[in-house]
Amino acid sequence: MSDTDKAYVLEQAKRNGVKFIRLWFTDILGILKGFAITIEELEKAMDEGMGFDGSSIEGYARIDESDMICLPDPTTFVMLPWRPKEEAAVARMFCDVKQPGGAPYTSDPRYVLKQQLERVAKLGYTYYVGPELEYFYFKNSEGTEVLDKGGYFDLTPRDEAVDLRRETVLMLEEMGIHVEYSHHEVAPSQHEIDLHYADALTMADWTMTHRLTVKEVAIRNGCYATFMPKPIFGENGSGMHTHMSLFKGDTNAFFDAGDPHHLSDMARAFIAGLIRHGREITLVTNQWVNSYKRLVPGYEAPVYLSWALRNRSDLIRVPVYQPGKERATRVEYRAPDPACNPYLAFAVMLAAGMEGVEKGYECPPPVEENVYKMGEERRLKLGIEMLPGSLDEAIECTAKSDLVRETLGDEVFEKLLENKRHEWDEYRTQVTGWELDKYLPLL
Repeated sequence: MSDTDKAYVLEQAKRNGVKFIRLWFTDILGILKGFAITIEELEKAMDEGMGFDGSSIEGYARIDESDMICLPDPTTFVMLPWRPKEEAAVARMFCDVKQPGGAPYTSDPRYVLKQQLERVAKLGYTYYVGPELEYFYFKNSEGTEVLDKGGYFDLTPRDEAVDLRRETVLMLEEMGIHVEYSHHEVAPSQHEIDLHYADALTMADWTMTHRLTVKEVAIRNGCYATFMPKPIFGENGSGMHTHMSLFKGDTNAFFDAGDPHHLSDMARAFIAGLIRHGREITLVTNQWVNSYKRLVPGYEAPVYLSWALRNRSDLIRVPVYQPGKERATRVEYRAPDPACNPYLAFAVMLAAGMEGVEKGYECPPPVEENVYKMGEERRLKLGIEMLPGSLDEAIECTAKSDLVRETLGDEVFEKLLENKRHEWDEYRTQVTGWELDKYLPLL
């Protein structure tokens, strides 16, 4: 941390009357963690970090090596707009988790992503992402009573969710987070706020902030917001379609003016890598039992490993090129849901794509017919596989993946598998309401 960065943070804190600074980080599941320090401790925190007990954080240290250090990243200092502003204001900073001696803690998801970004930076590239986060508003956290009956892009007068979105966007922009779109989604009470693309580390921090801000605004207005992938049976689930590109300086490495689809060889190999390793990385991009209630045919969620330029049913979509918009050439990966850990999800998506680039994977041709309506024989002929259909299947795919192990590191890899196997065991041993309704009268 430079003296200039530290001085800037201290000056901003003083100017804004900050009393408390929340130090944020995530566990391996992408759950936001943190604690508050007072302004009197801020300079020391930036110099030395602040200690905490890592043994109680999912995926972090064992009980016999529990001491961890949170070192604030000065570039992430922002005021929290939902907290008091006139007196005892509150700011937040994302932290890198360190070992007591100062070495990086390899189970920190932020560190995992940084390692992948450094890998492509050595090749001269910057990895940009732009996620579309969908979510639901409900009356409260006890059920799924919706606030509206709107549909995709509906303008619903007197709809309280319009004001919720407006307040959320204003708060995000107050924190320096650039919002591109906000609108109603397909399902009742389902909404979307899209962020303008940024480098992947910044975007992972923004994604965590986005999720908390949506929830804070909902609570302030007497309702509840959830990023649960599939909260309502029979309705579309919530996805986090993620747009990706690689730049070398100001040049978009995915663009080629001479290609019929305006895609460079690098972009095609990147797509091929995502398709080949799509099944392996799904546990990271879709990590919950409920995630696989969304990944079913018929609800606009991708199921098949294919790509297209227009068809939104495929795993990967390449938005159609617009003349003069070379910088906008990108790959949209449609599997992730907004309840993932964005640091790990962005890391494995980048690793899968770069595996295709580095090993020269051949990209299959785009599939422009509706894959859902395609017969099984036709799909097999085209070599189109399916994403895992359950958390259990995803676990088994990932457990065999050298790519995911190398990307996450041994400790995160093993801890994630352990946690997800426990979740699956909990789920599969439950007796659900559906089973009682169906079987109790008959058996």
